[in-house]
Amino acid sequence: MEVGTMENEAMVKKRNMKDRTVLSPTMKMADLVNLNYRLLGVLSRLGVNLGFGEITVEEACRKHSLDVGSFLLVCNVYTYDDYIPSGALLSTGKPADIVKYLHSSHAFYLDHELPELQEALERLVVQCDMKQKLIIDRFFSEYKKEVENHFAYEETVVFPYIESFASTCGARGYSIEQFEENHSNIDEKLCDLKNIVMKYLPETCDTVLRNDVLYHICYLEEDLDKHTLIENNVLIPMMTRLEENEKRK
Repeated sequence: MEVGTMENEAMVKKRNMKDRTVLSPTMKMADLVNLNYRLLGVLSRLGVNLGFGEITVEEACRKHSLDVGSFLLVCNVYTYDDYIPSGALLSTGKPADIVKYLHSSHAFYLDHELPELQEALERLVVQCDMKQKLIIDRFFSEYKKEVENHFAYEETVVFPYIESFASTCGARGYSIEQFEENHSNIDEKLCDLKNIVMKYLPETCDTVLRNDVLYHICYLEEDLDKHTLIENNVLIPMMTRLEENEKRK
């Protein structure tokens, strides 16, 4: 890449950063959702119901026993594609509250999104031949198993470690670096599934159903990407800082 191009991109990024709405505790909850409707999913996973009137973000978090710093970190990741919080902003959040959100997201994917996508795929392939049906079924089953294994590791190893660290000011036998080294994306195969549905299923498949499946895959792909960014850009650096502070004691 040429130097001039790099400088132009840097200037555009700097200008975009300057023009961004700063998410703050004093914002009205309604303004937050109006800024980014995708935050509706974040609110539902945290048990924040609509009908919040004119209350602020801070008031809503207090009402629902949420840490406001952690809540805003999650909201920023969902709102700004290249959001990477500074060390100062990371210090405003709590790892246990980030884990609480990630745990709720796991339940949302496993109990809601994946079953709905599976049912939509089954309706879509009714007009396909048996070979095509088996390909779709096998591909989705393998992907679902990969997601379940990925989440199970986090639920049984990573999250308990973080919760233990938070409650005892240190935990032995594991470190967030081990999670970082073994952390893989789980949204890549969704792109393959999307291409199969879009390119290779026969024209006899219902167009409305096909579009519904593609919208669902795109939504899930995007949401899982945000999920990964929260882990990589918020939780891991947050825990790294805490572990380093603990070592200095």
